[in-house]
Amino acid sequence: MKKVGIFGGTFNPPHNGHLLMANEVLQSLQLAEIWFMPNQIPPHKQHRDIISAEHRFNMLQLAVNGNDAFRVESIELERSGPSFTYDTICLLKERHPDIQFYFIIGADMIEYLPKWYKIDLLQNLVQFVGVKRPNYKTTTQYNVLEVDVPQFDVSSSFIRRRLNEGKNIRYLLPDSVIQYIKEHGLYES
Repeated sequence: MKKVGIFGGTFNPPHNGHLLMANEVLQSLQLAEIWFMPNQIPPHKQHRDIISAEHRFNMLQLAVNGNDAFRVESIELERSGPSFTYDTICLLKERHPDIQFYFIIGADMIEYLPKWYKIDLLQNLVQFVGVKRPNYKTTTQYNVLEVDVPQFDVSSSFIRRRLNEGKNIRYLLPDSVIQYIKEHGLYES
């Protein structure tokens, strides 16, 4: 059975920390691929700072370009309303019954797992993979495989703040994503 990692998020914008995390999980668990899955409306986040799904999808395509093991999965963008992981995984398993899915989450989401929609059913459909982040605990009652990833303490909100302040973001994102942000005037104050 093919083993595929699912890496969901807003990717607002996608950055080198996302790519590093995905690559480490891919190698550590010997997965065939990582599918980056931008969500439409995350149930746990404020929606006001999120740019269009089209821009986030395009930036992700640019970010993963050149890595044959990475691809962008648009399944959550095909639906309206909040993106609940349970619903998405049910659809993915229906479309790809021959794939074993590993759902990648950061330590911030490990702490949040008890609040996830239908978490008790979801944990039977996927293997959760948790990666450590500074200032978060990884202990949980749920079955989460931990993967050590070199710490790259950057977040999309940090990048948006830097862009808003006119500060340099070089080496935080792939150059192609930086170019896209500039060409489309994204995250400007």
